[in-house]
Amino acid sequence: MHIARSSLSAALMATSVRAFSPAASSSFRSSAAISNLSSRTFSSTTSLNANVLKLTEPAKDLLPDVDVFIFDCDGVIWRGDSVIEGIPETLEKLRALGKKMYFVTNNSTKSRKGYKKKFDSLGLDVPAEEIFSSSFAAAAYLEQTNFKESGKKVYVVGEVGIQEELDLIGVPHFGGPEDGGKQPDMGPGGALPHDSDVGAVIVGFDRNINYYKIQYAQLCINENPGCEFIATNTDAVTHLTDAQEWAGNGSMVGAIKGCTGQEPTVVGKPSPLMIDYLCSKLGLDKGRICMVGDRLDTDILFGTDNGLKSLLVLSGVTTEEKLLSQENTITPDYYADSIMDFFVDENAKVEASA
Repeated sequence: MHIARSSLSAALMATSVRAFSPAASSSFRSSAAISNLSSRTFSSTTSLNANVLKLTEPAKDLLPDVDVFIFDCDGVIWRGDSVIEGIPETLEKLRALGKKMYFVTNNSTKSRKGYKKKFDSLGLDVPAEEIFSSSFAAAAYLEQTNFKESGKKVYVVGEVGIQEELDLIGVPHFGGPEDGGKQPDMGPGGALPHDSDVGAVIVGFDRNINYYKIQYAQLCINENPGCEFIATNTDAVTHLTDAQEWAGNGSMVGAIKGCTGQEPTVVGKPSPLMIDYLCSKLGLDKGRICMVGDRLDTDILFGTDNGLKSLLVLSGVTTEEKLLSQENTITPDYYADSIMDFFVDENAKVEASA
């Protein structure tokens, strides 16, 4: 896969702050180089992997050295449509300490506006300006590459989140949910006509993916000269409910890769798009940012590749056994059961006095 790094990194410094408003679009230019991680000392080690440290004294090891927390959503803030225990109170405590927070999700099924509604429905008071989705990243990438000026269209394998973000930047598109019930003619002599004006196929998580969409996407990529294959993310699994893991967008992307032989340009984590914007436009210091997520190959890699501190939580898809195994080569600065452990000392005092 191609991580959208050099072109996106070069673009983001020109993005206006209003680009984070759900009703706004954005434009881009070059950003500063990634800073190096400073050396860290934490309070405990593990027997299986001495490079992975469990957070036990956050008041000493974490909170004083972090000004900004970037949180993944699925598996960190919620699972499916259920808030993880203790999250509202933890976010309130972080705000009371003056910490800035941003919420970055690889799930493209909703736009930023849609995610704001989800935060509200779960009783989480999060401003729209703090929310970023991979559907926004896909639209931002097209805007940076001046796709609109090409006069081409986008075929969407995905849901309404991608469509809503494309509408905000005025890029014509079709597909998505509207193609959910379609079937190609596969009888004798059957063929599926496709639009030769499609200049990009965006593949995001799609609960209604079908053979029609896969065939249409491969025709555009294989037969339209210069048609770009863009993936919002390649996550292997996702949390649709809190009962089990579900096949993620990596399965949809894999289907298109398999029939085109093409690698996609990936715009979600671990691509640096969102972090480069935050640092360049809001004046953030990468050395004072901590990425918090539940996935090693997206969230933690996003942190380590972009010069951030990183913390893995075990409230999502990654188990402690996987994290600490000798086969794992992605190492966060530290890990915790959930972000409730940011205030483990305070919580223990409350329990002791109860």
